[in-house]
Amino acid sequence: MLKDIAEGVLVHESEFLQSNAVVVQGADGVLLVDPGITSDELVTIADDLRALGEPVVAGFSTHPDWDHVLWHADLGDAPRFDTARCAAAMRALLAHDDWRDRVAEGLPPEHASEIPMERLGQITGLPDGTARIPWDGPEVRVLEHRAHADGHAALLLEEHGVLIAGDMLSDILMPFLDLEAAEPIEDYLDALRLFEGIADAVRAVVPGHGSVGDAEALQARIDLDRAYVEALRDGREPDDPRVGASAPLEWLPDLHRWQVERLRV
Repeated sequence: MLKDIAEGVLVHESEFLQSNAVVVQGADGVLLVDPGITSDELVTIADDLRALGEPVVAGFSTHPDWDHVLWHADLGDAPRFDTARCAAAMRALLAHDDWRDRVAEGLPPEHASEIPMERLGQITGLPDGTARIPWDGPEVRVLEHRAHADGHAALLLEEHGVLIAGDMLSDILMPFLDLEAAEPIEDYLDALRLFEGIADAVRAVVPGHGSVGDAEALQARIDLDRAYVEALRDGREPDDPRVGASAPLEWLPDLHRWQVERLRV
């Protein structure tokens, strides 16, 4: 089901990790961001858009994690964009003969058989430095950074006051750093500073996973994420409810400890 969060902006929340697909209405159809994750859910999004009389005219993937580069034939053949670095990461993956097996290693077992792989990662990188998505709709700023994954970008819909954050600013997940990067901690802190710099323009923030938040929630999430990352930098245990005894997902404390160990290597 699509839920209105601002005029002309709707969100579909998946069963898996509260994954959010975002729909932005334009002149002749919609921009669809990070649709997922099962075939049934993607078909539901397509059916809901048909009921609204809204074809998909463009897609965007915020980063190259498998759950953000999915698609389905029912959504049509609109161009699907992302950053140049995100597209390069996907080309490198898909160049392997066993790419399906590599992706399958990271799929949630309870949904693995339901996730469509046929059009995974078939995306077009925007030229480096592209500031806005090329489509006939409201201006959508591309805010590229290096946190979480190579080629990650958030999207800012200034007209609507909506920030589509990708896999950041979640109320249920702590920061997941790109542990393959040269400076994962500084990359993450830089991205949080980027978000803080545009916070005055934001009335709603949509994380890749978790609840849609208002302007107050945006600043609270920036502060909490910064405190978590700075604790990792300083070798302290973070005071963060997402990784403590009351963590919203039972596996998050273990993942937090794994992340700490990786950073020590």
